[in-house]
Amino acid sequence: MPTMTTLSLCLNIAVLIPVCIGLLRDARWARAAFGEHAPARGILLSVYGAILVVSAVLLMRGQAAQTLPLLWTQVVYKVSTPFSVGTLRNPVVLSNLGIAAFHLATLASP
Repeated sequence: MPTMTTLSLCLNIAVLIPVCIGLLRDARWARAAFGEHAPARGILLSVYGAILVVSAVLLMRGQAAQTLPLLWTQVVYKVSTPFSVGTLRNPVVLSNLGIAAFHLATLASP
């Protein structure tokens, strides 16, 4: 598996483990970043959990070709978050843009 692909999957895992735990435990920082517990936040937790599991499985199996659709999907939704949230000042929006940039670098690498 190419190094950048491995790093992108590791980045997903490193970011999503604490985020999912914070959302599950309704941590203060999670409420500040994602809002109060609501159905929409539960749906987001499901999406994040799915990305976490798929990233871990792909990393363990070393299946780089199957990683590309996951990374492209993440880039599209992460780049759209400033528009759907309506600001660049939200920490989730900023982290999404940073992760999208990293994943774009992975997708552009040989």
